[in-house]
Amino acid sequence: MRDVAVLAGVSPRTVSNVVSGYVHVRPETRERVQQAIEELRFKPNVSARSLRLGRTGMIGLALPEIAAPYFAELADHIERAAHARGVTLLIDQTAADRDRERQVLKGYGSQVIDGLIFSPMALTGQDLAQQPLDIPTVLLGERAQGGSLVRVAIDDVTAAREATGHLLDTGHRRVAALGADLTPRTGPALGRLRGYEEAHAQRGLAVDPELVVRTGGWGRAAGYTGLDRLLRSGSRFDGLFCFNDVLAFGAIRAATDHGVKIPDEVGVVGWDDVEEAAYSTPSLTSVRPDKAAIADTAVERLLAQIAGEPVDRLEILCGSQLVVRESSTGRTSRPSLEDRSARAR
Repeated sequence: MRDVAVLAGVSPRTVSNVVSGYVHVRPETRERVQQAIEELRFKPNVSARSLRLGRTGMIGLALPEIAAPYFAELADHIERAAHARGVTLLIDQTAADRDRERQVLKGYGSQVIDGLIFSPMALTGQDLAQQPLDIPTVLLGERAQGGSLVRVAIDDVTAAREATGHLLDTGHRRVAALGADLTPRTGPALGRLRGYEEAHAQRGLAVDPELVVRTGGWGRAAGYTGLDRLLRSGSRFDGLFCFNDVLAFGAIRAATDHGVKIPDEVGVVGWDDVEEAAYSTPSLTSVRPDKAAIADTAVERLLAQIAGEPVDRLEILCGSQLVVRESSTGRTSRPSLEDRSARAR
């Protein structure tokens, strides 16, 4: 470590901070130390460091569903953020199961990881507030509000209001909401439904309860079944706000099977802006959470807690933007609602 310090022109303490993942190191200093480490092929003695610091150099990430495109992309960003700070990431999957989520909070222990980034779906805020924690923990997502834990998320209400408003302001008269399951498994639905309702209220429009569709899940099959049921009901609609992208992909397939053209007859907006959104047919308009900012913020705040720094803010909201593509604006002419309703019958 002293050799690395001499080559990089810094103190051994600075080298130790870089190796330990300490966040308050200037980027240019960190880069210089990393270059010296690579040139000298320096490998820290992990066991010795763990004994000295009482740390493992590893953090955990617990997600509801690793295979879901949004969580897969978010995990990739978090791994990159952890790696850039010299920390190893361990990933676990909870399947949004209450018992498994409770086990995550109490089952790892400080002997395995130094801290945890956790996206709960089944646990309530009360559960989180009452659960004693042995290690620093940062929560992800809209549902993750509990006690004195730091939470990193985006403003779901504002983003949903913008997404719905986009459809209403581009000529869509009756916009349906797909995925409004107000259950612990789909906790984010609460904020997205509220934003959907607020967009209507701002324009003096009433929400038709028939157009608020519960799907029993947020996968492609749920999106297909939900829109199929709505089309068969004969309810008139010409816009569709889906509470995530994979719901939208399933819904677009159902519309195609019914002979409904997207976006000529129904404009569609999704949420998450997963990579597939840009390559679907038609390409999908979607709310894009700043996944890189969420990941960087979560890792930085967790490492700060591990280093013993005081928590200054419990809620950190990252940005989002609506990425407009063909599914909501690429239409040419739209058949009347009455014509399409008659065809559905």
